[in-house]
Formats: sequence, C-alpha cells, structure tokens
Amino acid sequence: MIFLQLFYTFFKIGLFGFGGGYAMLSMIQGEVVTKYGWLSTAEFTDIVAISQMTPGPIGINSATYVGYSAIVNAGFQPAMGVIGSTIATLAVVLPSFILMFLISKFFIKFQNHPSVKAVFKGLRPAIVGLLAAAALLLMNSENFGQFYNLPLSDLRTFIQANYQFLISIIIFIVTFIATRYYKISPIYMIILCGIAGFFLF
Repeated sequence: MIFLQLFYTFFKIGLFGFGGGYAMLSMIQGEVVTKYGWLSTAEFTDIVAISQMTPGPIGINSATYVGYSAIVNAGFQPAMGVIGSTIATLAVVLPSFILMFLISKFFIKFQNHPSVKAVFKGLRPAIVGLLAAAALLLMNSENFGQFYNLPLSDLRTFIQANYQFLISIIIFIVTFIATRYYKISPIYMIILCGIAGFFLF
C-alpha cells in the first residue's frame, strides 16, 4: 500500500538525511518524483516553496505536504491525505528522535574519541554535497522560467520571450547579494521578493 511505502520512504530519508532539511530535498525529490512518481517536478517545486515560507524545518514541512499530495494524487479523498501527511511527518522525524535519544547518552562521553572524530570528518563534506545537490535541484525551469535562445539583434522579442527568466535571475542575484554581503534578514527578503513577484509577474 502507498501508506506503507510513504512511511518507509520518509523513514529512510529521515534516517540518512544528514545535514538537515535542505540536504533532504534532493533525497525527497529522488524518491517521490523520480522513483515513485507521486508528484511531478512542478508540484515538488511548489511544495518546496511553500515549505520555505511556512514556519518550521523545511524537511518536515516538505514531508507533510508531500504526504498529503501523494495520497490525494493517488486518488484518495482529502481526508486520507491528512493521514498521509501525518504518516510522512512522523516517519521523517522518528529516526532522529530514536538516534538522538540513543546518541545523547554516549556522544558526550565519546565525542573526543578518534573514531568518532573521523566519522564526522567524513560526514561534513557529504553534508555540503547534499546541500549543493538541493541547490542545483531547485535551479530549474519551474523556478526560473524557460529560457529561449533567441538572437539579441531583436532585443525586444528576446526580452519578451525570456521575461520570467530574466526577472527570476535578477531576483536571485539581488537576494544572494543582499543576504550574503549586506546581511539582510531572509525573512525580509522573502517578503520583498513575494511583493516583487506580485507586481512583476
């Protein structure tokens, strides 16, 4: 049944999703879009956007929305979708709860052990790789729009055809510079970019 598959999938993601919510995104996409086809790429992108804007960890929020959408897309009633979202949410947090409960008893005692340090040295670059994969995953036509390779000689036609892509790139660059170099709060940038999208799109 899809409910068991949903539990197994998100339990596995929660168990191996080192690096937090953003690192989980590429794993979630690989499972729910590529492997099982529960969601389309466009639906998954929308879910990621909603998960970023709502309070709470993005990995858990994504699991909640994916669980609901996967069940509804499979033909079940919305009430069953609520059960699906509950299963996915519990499944993704359960491994962390179990592991932290067990590790908390031993980590403080063994955190300076050479073997433990070696394990974490191996995990750190892997986490960066998962985060990079999540960033690249979101750099698609659903987020930036389709780019049409037209000649620049007809600049007006080029801009009209690639309007969404060009505006998206500008918003991306402005957001990156504002948060990276000017340390503007991501909360303000989300609000400002939402307003910009309302007027520009």
